[in-house]
Amino acid sequence: MALIELQDVTKLYEMGDQTVRALDGISIRIEKNDYVAFIGSSGSGKSTMLNILGCLDRPTSGRYHLNEQNVENLTPNELAGIRNHEIGFIFQSFNLLPRATALYNVMQPLIYRNVGWSKRKAMAMEALRRVNLAERVNHLPNQLSGGQRQRVAIARALVTNPSILLADEPTGNLDSRTTTEIMQLFDELHREGHTLILVTHEDEIARHCKRIVEMKDGRIHRDVMTTAMTAAGNGVAAHAHVSDAEGSNAPVSNEQGSSARVSDKQVSN
Repeated sequence: MALIELQDVTKLYEMGDQTVRALDGISIRIEKNDYVAFIGSSGSGKSTMLNILGCLDRPTSGRYHLNEQNVENLTPNELAGIRNHEIGFIFQSFNLLPRATALYNVMQPLIYRNVGWSKRKAMAMEALRRVNLAERVNHLPNQLSGGQRQRVAIARALVTNPSILLADEPTGNLDSRTTTEIMQLFDELHREGHTLILVTHEDEIARHCKRIVEMKDGRIHRDVMTTAMTAAGNGVAAHAHVSDAEGSNAPVSNEQGSSARVSDKQVSN
């Protein structure tokens, strides 16, 4: 069974006397060790998709299975438990505690699991070593560069060993050199077996992923399976398989579609 499966998911918002259909009958499967970028212009539905996948919001209708568990009708407390055990969040603005060291920031998710102090510290240290910040464990966020702060955020996401790493514009506040470093880290995490889902408006970021899902008007406009990831900054487009269901919300597999080259239009906003 897929790690993530959405079946005919719809999300409606009431705005005054109008109803906004943020997601319109989305069906998609994401497998373990997938590396997926959701792209699209403002209002396309990609942020709402992120909230649904991250159990930060519930669909108005449809079904959502995460790691073989039906989650769309869980209570807020049950959803909080799912987030703590299954999902590691990485945000554009880092969301670090400003008066806590890098070590304490990474330890925070483990508090809610009632992990003892010694084990909590050891797990956080290991996560910081994984992102090459072992020498910065006692630094406060304002003593770290933007790239280092994002590495702390990635370590915090990794420390609970989640099923999914969910990143919302993870390089949006970084310069180009630091962006390259962070995306190389994501590539490494994918090769180690992690499942990564990114929301981005940047073509270069999307091309790192194995799969690019373009959203438009709350629907899946295009779902592209890449057969090779591009090294950051080399300007070479990845080869891809384009689904026969292009323009619809049908799930895509590696076998569907014909070989194609990802164009700027395919991964643009």
